[in-house]
Amino acid sequence: MIEIKKAKESDAEILALLGRVTYVESHGNFIEDKTDLLKYLTKSFSVVKTREDIKNNNNLFLILYVDELPVGYVKLVLKATHENVESKNSCRLERIYILADFLQMKLGKHFLDFTEQKAKKLQFDTMWLSVYVKNNRAIRFYEKNEFKNVGELSFLVNGKGYDNIVFSKKI
Repeated sequence: MIEIKKAKESDAEILALLGRVTYVESHGNFIEDKTDLLKYLTKSFSVVKTREDIKNNNNLFLILYVDELPVGYVKLVLKATHENVESKNSCRLERIYILADFLQMKLGKHFLDFTEQKAKKLQFDTMWLSVYVKNNRAIRFYEKNEFKNVGELSFLVNGKGYDNIVFSKKI
């Protein structure tokens, strides 16, 4: 059975671990210096940082469960704008991660659709996100789901910049 639930502060440990593992699975091979990767993981996916992020009312976290097992999550940043995104009523899909072992179940489309519907209910009209330029699987996924390339940004991992595409979609 597949379920999606809004994360609570008590889910911080689950989200921190999911974030750390899924980031390594999806991006770890792109980070040249593994020391930089470790420092980024420690800073970005600590339980304390995750708990702070959950408590921030400008963030919405959703956890994806398969047979009661947490296998992925979304971090949606509410009221987030970008200079290349036309709408001022937009949100940012900062993270949508699913454990590699569950990718073959094709849960990403369902999870993205659910997240878009949630954003619509919150009265946002546009969703945007960024993807590393070498992450071809993710780029294909977003293009297939009608996101349009509207620009670029540099994503920092321990001070080193990685070129990202900014995608946007009217929802």
